[in-house]
Amino acid sequence: MRRLLPFPVFAVSLAALWLLLVGSVKPGSLLLAAGFGLAGGWMLVSLTPPDGRLRRLAGIPRLLGLVLVEVLRSNADVARIILRRGGWQPRRSGFVRVRLQMRSPYGLAALACILTTTPGTVWVEYDSVENTMLLHVLDLIDEEAWVGIIKDRWEARLMEIFE
Repeated sequence: MRRLLPFPVFAVSLAALWLLLVGSVKPGSLLLAAGFGLAGGWMLVSLTPPDGRLRRLAGIPRLLGLVLVEVLRSNADVARIILRRGGWQPRRSGFVRVRLQMRSPYGLAALACILTTTPGTVWVEYDSVENTMLLHVLDLIDEEAWVGIIKDRWEARLMEIFE
């Protein structure tokens, strides 16, 4: 039964939603609603996330505190760059490719969220074959320094939690 209807509540909800949208309970509408419910449940199986678990919960509060401090500091830095008095000084923005050791999909997602919510940086792409990420930095002064920040400050802590 689980194979036919992997997510029964979702399937019934989707069918009911369809019937509400159509505004009819004619046999054709019921058949179509049942088809949408079954198909939606089967499609949802492909979106089921992989199994994962947190290894060290004690590192989470420290990581969250560090992220909060980094976001505030980066906000101030970006504001300083934008509002700098004395005229506009050209900034060198650029891309940095970082080879990662972390393989946990949850750790990689957390790293992407951290880097993207930090002003001045954006996670651009991830190459799963080479296990590298591409990061865009607003004020790129030293590429090696950014690689060190990613690996030492973020990846090491996330690996501690997720791997």
